[in-house]
Amino acid sequence: MNKKLRTRNVEQLFNAVLGLKDMQECYAFFEDICTPNEILSFSQRFDVGVRLLKGQTYQEICAGNGASSATISRVSRLLSDDNDGIEMAVKRLKETE
Repeated sequence: MNKKLRTRNVEQLFNAVLGLKDMQECYAFFEDICTPNEILSFSQRFDVGVRLLKGQTYQEICAGNGASSATISRVSRLLSDDNDGIEMAVKRLKETE
């Protein structure tokens, strides 16, 4: 975990996110603190992670969501880190389906 992120402000943000109750609250919160492009970028990176974990190729991912090879490569590197954040989130999504 990146020690630079362990700040009071980041923990306050994460606690706020954890306190959101439903999809509508998520939309309201993120629309207030992020630009539309930031939200779309976050969602695209997450989708790249989902697709990489499914075994899709860079070409398939690019065709599927328009991500650049640089974005796909960055997410691929993150998947090889020890944090496992994307994998954990994908697993939990599958459990709720």
